[in-house]
Amino acid sequence: MLLARYQHELLEAGCDEAGRGCLAGPVFAAAVILPHDFEHELLNDSKQIAEDLRYTLRAEIEERAIAYAVAWADNMEIDEINILNASFLAMHRAVEKLHLQPEFLIIDGNRFNKHHKIPHACVVKGDSKYLSIAAASILAKTYRDDYMKQIAAEHPEYDWHNNKGYGTLKHRKSILKNGYTPYHRRSFSVSFEEDGLLVQVL
Repeated sequence: MLLARYQHELLEAGCDEAGRGCLAGPVFAAAVILPHDFEHELLNDSKQIAEDLRYTLRAEIEERAIAYAVAWADNMEIDEINILNASFLAMHRAVEKLHLQPEFLIIDGNRFNKHHKIPHACVVKGDSKYLSIAAASILAKTYRDDYMKQIAAEHPEYDWHNNKGYGTLKHRKSILKNGYTPYHRRSFSVSFEEDGLLVQVL
């Protein structure tokens, strides 16, 4: 069972991101404040949960959370400030969108840029340890998936409705054949092996 709180004195929000390792699309982030008595035996890191269950959990999180918000940084911002800083920026934006401002943040991972004067703690694999971070991972993942499915209709040859912008072989080969779209991250290298040769897209 995941833990409800990192600390018990301050109003706490969990934060996580989705799409950090993709070749296309924004990085999404969510911030979630859950009730003190929130429990859920199925809630876990979004990567460990089937897609249909993620959407079921999203509805429950949105219904039961004290506050939640989702935000993103687009591919141009990622190229400008790098993916790590863009992930932090997306989290900052999610926290700012909360209608109730938290007094403490718990962040999935081992690094974070402090947001204003809100104290925080970084938790490695926090999305499998704390309910609020797991909830944030569910929201960030499902909202990003929805976005990628939407823009997939504009560029069906990249198979985003299936790969969600991640660097599958089909996606990388499509970049080689068709070039970049306005949604691609130009600062990410794209390569694959074919017939024993390394093919790289510059």
